[in-house]
Amino acid sequence: MNMSKLRDIAKDMGVDPGKMNKTELIRAIQRAEGYTECFATKNINQCEHLDCLWRGDCIKSLSA
Repeated sequence: MNMSKLRDIAKDMGVDPGKMNKTELIRAIQRAEGYTECFATKNINQCEHLDCLWRGDCIKSLSA
């Protein structure tokens, strides 16, 4: 997902994106949603949220 779309989602969630990078912004959105801030952590191996909006980017970030 591109940063423009992420910033829009963040603003809709009441999160000020400021100068956050992609990882920081997604984790801030996860926190605002009440979820664990797990984006781009090694927890992907035990992640049960198959419908997570960030899953594809998360998996890509770990293989990079």
